[in-house]
Amino acid sequence: MSAAARRESGLVWDAASFARETGATPAQIADLERYQALLAEWNQRMSLVGAASLADFWPRHAFDSAQLLPLAPGTKTWIDLGAGAGFPGLVLAILLKGRPGALVTLVESQAKKCRFLDAVVEALDAPAVVRHARAEDLALEVEVVTARAVAPLDRLLGFARPYLARGAIGLFLKGQGVEAEIAEARRHWRFELEVIRSRSDAGGRILKVSRLAPVR
Repeated sequence: MSAAARRESGLVWDAASFARETGATPAQIADLERYQALLAEWNQRMSLVGAASLADFWPRHAFDSAQLLPLAPGTKTWIDLGAGAGFPGLVLAILLKGRPGALVTLVESQAKKCRFLDAVVEALDAPAVVRHARAEDLALEVEVVTARAVAPLDRLLGFARPYLARGAIGLFLKGQGVEAEIAEARRHWRFELEVIRSRSDAGGRILKVSRLAPVR
């Protein structure tokens, strides 16, 4: 749901709304609020997210990210490609904090964004590690690979291939126009796909991808 639609409906999204929708604990909410404050602070020095979207932190960023967890219940190891400002990876790390064996790898190619991610991970003692690298250059064994607003699906599958080839599933947050992205990706890749309606945006979709292979 867009910010305009939320205003028209009278729906107010805040930390309490997030807690009700996700079951987040007070400690997790406190960490997310600290993350929100750090994001606002650093966003004054570098472009991490659109300034207008900061007011929509809870639905547009936090809940949009958190909705992935129930789609892979019990999984502990995640990798977030093109982590940027930390969505969805940092939110997932906060919600996984305290779970034995949990680790979220945040992959980002821009050094300045890595500095921000490192600062948040350290401040929150989050179960995450930042890798300054290109996604396709790593070959880690994880259970889930995810990304948001990184690239069209055809290119994104190329970035994710090293992880999917090792048995991971993909959970990719996508917006409008995803049908065209899927059609284009199928020209170059074979994969199993489940399209899941986003709970944070009526026009959004989550693509659950597995068994990826190039078209021969």
